[in-house]
Amino acid sequence: MTSATASRSIRRRRYTSDQVPLGRVLLRMLGGLVVLVVFVLPYTIMFFGSVKTKAQIRSVEPTYFPREWHWENYLTMWSTPETPLVQNLISTIVIASCATVLALLVAVPAAYYTARFRFPGRFAFLALVITTQMLQPAVLTSGLFRQFVALGMHDTWAAMILTNAAFNLAFTVWILHSFFASIPREIDEAAQLDGAGRLATLFRINLPLVWPGLVTAIVFTFVAAWNEFAASLVILSTAGNQPLSVALTKFVGQYETSWQYVFGISIVAIVPVVVLFMLIEKRLVGGLATGGVK
Repeated sequence: MTSATASRSIRRRRYTSDQVPLGRVLLRMLGGLVVLVVFVLPYTIMFFGSVKTKAQIRSVEPTYFPREWHWENYLTMWSTPETPLVQNLISTIVIASCATVLALLVAVPAAYYTARFRFPGRFAFLALVITTQMLQPAVLTSGLFRQFVALGMHDTWAAMILTNAAFNLAFTVWILHSFFASIPREIDEAAQLDGAGRLATLFRINLPLVWPGLVTAIVFTFVAAWNEFAASLVILSTAGNQPLSVALTKFVGQYETSWQYVFGISIVAIVPVVVLFMLIEKRLVGGLATGGVK
């Protein structure tokens, strides 16, 4: 057998081994379609419910598609007497954004220091950080409320910003710690030999290298703060200060529920999160994959 014949035989066997049976491809497509339907169907039902009237939703013979499309629901829900939704939306944006920034400001230097230096109590500190992740907000709400009352900070944005930042700090520190630890120390030493200080080495050298992990931490912290409910329900008593997650409950009454507004507010609440995921989806997936390998 000549070398040309042998190479063609090898390429033919490689091509054959790389081929995927058609049945397996169809099975994967079917599985993906089922997963898509399962996840998208609830949002579809919410959207159709948001453009129906209350009578259509509570009809004895309900229909999947609206008989009449009432797009005015998305306008009238902002002026309902139950709660000031415009202020609730502003509160949600401010609390989630500021909590994310505060968590990163604390987590970045903490993760960098624990990854670069060996100091007494380092393992105990990291263990304490991850232990705080086991405590759920609902368990700590009463204690947090009494603490903020003593400090004169209850029913304020600052209280919820501190609370959300603290609840998400452990995850942020741990994921950034793994990324900083994967960077060779020689890079820091080379930067310091060139005259860079410790802060310059952190922000100008290391942060660009851990950008996937930083994006992952931003997304998860922002989404967790955006969806937080238990602590906001207890700490924030003024209707205008409450986030959308709490304002949504004002439309669910003991004897009557405005389902068209509940669905409409839910759709509005998920839009910013969906847009955020669409903008940085590639970096988020890359950050999770890199963190898993490391």
